[in-house]
Amino acid sequence: MEDAAPSPEGGTDFRTWVETTMRERALARMIRASVYDGAMKDACLLPDVIDLQDQNPHRLLPIWEYLDVAASPERIKNGRLSIRRHRSLLVEVERLFGVDPEVIAAIWGLETGFGAARGELSVLSSHASLAYGGKRRSVHEEELIAALRIVQSGHVTARDMRGNWSGGMGHGNILPSTFLDFGRTLSGKGRVDVWSDDPADALATIAHFLAKHGWRRGQPWGYELTLPPDFDHAVTGTEQSFPTATWESCGLSTADGARIPDYGGASVLLPAGAGRVALMVLRNYHVLLRYNRSRNYAIAIGHLADRIGGGKPFRGSWPDDSHVPGPDDLREVQIHLNALGYATQELDGTEGPGTDRAVRAYQRARGLVPDGHVSNALLERLRGERAEGQA
Repeated sequence: MEDAAPSPEGGTDFRTWVETTMRERALARMIRASVYDGAMKDACLLPDVIDLQDQNPHRLLPIWEYLDVAASPERIKNGRLSIRRHRSLLVEVERLFGVDPEVIAAIWGLETGFGAARGELSVLSSHASLAYGGKRRSVHEEELIAALRIVQSGHVTARDMRGNWSGGMGHGNILPSTFLDFGRTLSGKGRVDVWSDDPADALATIAHFLAKHGWRRGQPWGYELTLPPDFDHAVTGTEQSFPTATWESCGLSTADGARIPDYGGASVLLPAGAGRVALMVLRNYHVLLRYNRSRNYAIAIGHLADRIGGGKPFRGSWPDDSHVPGPDDLREVQIHLNALGYATQELDGTEGPGTDRAVRAYQRARGLVPDGHVSNALLERLRGERAEGQA
């Protein structure tokens, strides 16, 4: 298997890299030699893990298809059952950390199917493989060091530290660095255990993470809007936040036609472009982004939590086209925009505020609806414009 994966700098083979380069770096970061040698003696290269880096559904699927999976009727039903089954635990988690049970259940359900799919891969091997031959090597090297610290602290043995392909652990797919910073125990074991069948520590850790990043108890992550016909799409995007009074003056209302509630500064988000589902996103939406830096993921968690709590499906329409720009296409859009003088501040195939701003500026300059949406039509237009400019 090891021959199928790329080699890092200098072409060092994986085992040599583990026993020399990575070992030196770990010992320099206060990992004891005996801990490193014991934990890493069975670490192996996992080429499939490297190949899976670009296969995350929340990056590859359009938002409407991702929501069909993330907030499926079965997941909603299982979320409600899980809340009833673990009500006393979730009530205690809410009391301690101020995070709503439906939100905890949504993350638990989307990450591991409420604990049914916690992963059986060695977390050390996964992060070592990605640190050795992945695209974000420095990130996974830090996570590998964090995983070794967890072993060194006695929370779990290297053999029992299991997770998914990305190196996430336990019921919430918690990264080792997140475990170290936010791990909390309610299980009474004297250590934080996110790997066992008992979800108490994992759910407490998820809640603690959200709380420390500013979660506001009892407030929504966002809600669906109805936009007036003359709405100025140039004011959309998460980098633009305005108070409720400003949005009211623009003629916005909820999807039910009611007056928009006042939860402080908020942004209008159009995840599928103008004329489709429109969302008002609030502070808690940005907290969900801290758990996973994906707009589709944050919307899915928020919507799943709403549906578990009895909320309605989105009322607005989604496009019929399932072919939307993927990460490589988005990176090409970013390259074209920068070349045309519209700085995206991002060049990683991830659609963030900088890309939204650059797309809207480009659309406005070309007489298009400035909704910030990256579509296949936009990509083709940019390709054509660049080709003409280079001819």
